[in-house]
Amino acid sequence: MNTKTVKWIVVLGVVFMSTSAIFGRMVTTPAVLTAMYRMLFSALLLLPAVLRGHRKELLHIKRRNLLMCLLCGVVLGIHFTAYMESVQYTHIASSTVLVDTEVLFVAAMLLVFFHEKIPRAGLIGIALAMVGSVVIALGDTGGGSNILYGDLMAILGAICSSAYTLIGRSQRRYLSTTVYTFLVYASAAVTLFAAAVATGQTFTGYAISDFGYILCMAVFCTLLGHSIFSWGLKYVSAAFISMAKLGEPVGATIMAIFLFGELPQLNQVVGGAIVIAGIAAYLFAKENAAARQS
Repeated sequence: MNTKTVKWIVVLGVVFMSTSAIFGRMVTTPAVLTAMYRMLFSALLLLPAVLRGHRKELLHIKRRNLLMCLLCGVVLGIHFTAYMESVQYTHIASSTVLVDTEVLFVAAMLLVFFHEKIPRAGLIGIALAMVGSVVIALGDTGGGSNILYGDLMAILGAICSSAYTLIGRSQRRYLSTTVYTFLVYASAAVTLFAAAVATGQTFTGYAISDFGYILCMAVFCTLLGHSIFSWGLKYVSAAFISMAKLGEPVGATIMAIFLFGELPQLNQVVGGAIVIAGIAAYLFAKENAAARQS
């Protein structure tokens, strides 16, 4: 497929993913149930494709790959729960920017566990992003402990998302996108179901609109957002995907202004800009280092 076309599709995926925080703000279900139903709907929507074209692959999957996919589902479930919790307590601008610091936690894990070197310019970018995160958090502290709690949940979501990314990177060598995402989403749904039961959540009695919003998350944010990124990695660089994803906080913030009248505060604008600039600097440094080695 033409590279330019793929890039435009990826950008469209960013637009779809930007609606995640918006739908998350609209629902009234507890965060763990929102995440559970989102993963359940996503897995069910993928099931026909798995049974039609990937049944043999699914039946012959190796035990190690299966276990890694299940583990990936666990951390993804925690990520979505933390993210949905975050948007209920803090500003959408803060939540989406802090969740996007995922790439920095990926860098830290690669450094600690795999001893992967980070270019000096990349370290500067990481430092910038950390400063921006502190600016956001310090400004939000004035809004009360609940807002700070929402910021911390967004950071937890970023940490879990980074673990999901690293595990997924190893498994995508052996599994198709369809089978991999189906197993991960199904595992996340089962994990979150168990968590909901353990915490005494009620599974029914919510408005039909809540399930409609969650279904929209599954279709637009998960299948047309996250899955497009997985698909796009076949045609464009991971750096382009990561850079494109930085548009999510911008898109979500603009939508929040028009839908909820939620104007970003000065600390969120300044801190968010610093975080995005820092992440971009890290990605550029990493891409340049990879180009020099090739």
